[in-house]
Amino acid sequence: MSRAALLVLADGRFPAGGHAHSGGAEAAVKAGRITGAVSLEAFCRGRLHTSGLVTAALAAAAALGVDPAALDEAADARTPSPTLRTAARRLGRQMMRAARATWPHPELDALARQFPKGAHQPVVLGVTARAAGLGPVDAAYCSAYEGVSGPATATVRLLSLDPFDATAVLARLAPELDRIARDAVDAAERVATEGIDALPAASAPLLEIGAEAHAAWPVRLFAS
Repeated sequence: MSRAALLVLADGRFPAGGHAHSGGAEAAVKAGRITGAVSLEAFCRGRLHTSGLVTAALAAAAALGVDPAALDEAADARTPSPTLRTAARRLGRQMMRAARATWPHPELDALARQFPKGAHQPVVLGVTARAAGLGPVDAAYCSAYEGVSGPATATVRLLSLDPFDATAVLARLAPELDRIARDAVDAAERVATEGIDALPAASAPLLEIGAEAHAAWPVRLFAS
C-alpha cells in the first residue's frame, strides 16, 4: 500500500472535476445559511454526518470489491435529487478519466465500459483506490474529506472568506472526520454478511432542495 498514492488521490489538484462544484455551499450562501466561518463549520458538520457518511461508505465498499453496479444502484436510491444524481455521475465520469490515466487497471476499464455515461463518483473513487493499491479506510477518508473541503474552498470564493479561517474549520472537524471514516468502513464491511442495505442512508433534505433550486439559476459560479 502506497501512502504517496493516497496523497495524490486526496490532493485537491487531482483533475477529477471537484473544483467546479461547491457541495451545496453556493445555494446555502444565497439562502443565508452560510455567512462566515461559524456557519460554514455547521454546514460542513451537517454534510459530513449525512451525505458525507453515505458517500464514504459507498467508496469504502467499492474499495473492498463490492459489485460496483449494486453500489451505483444504492447510490441512486440514496440521492433523491435528480440534479445531484446527474452531478455525481458527471463527477464520476471525470474521475474515471483522471484515474485511468494515473493508475491504469482492468477494474477501471470494466467500470468505464459498464457505465459509459459515468457511475456515481464515490463508486468510482473506491475502485480508483483499489487500482492505486489503497484500501477501504483510505477511500473513506478521501470521500469524507472531499465532502467538507469542497464547500470550504467554495465559500472562500463565494464570501471572500479568509482561507486561514476556512482551513481552521476543516482542522476542527478532523476528529469527526475520523469517526465518520471508521463508521463508513464498518458499514462497508457488513455488506458481505448483511447485504447492500447495511450501507447508511442518512438524508440531508436541505442539500437536495438547495440543489434543485440552484440548478434553475440563470447565473451561478459553481455547477452544483
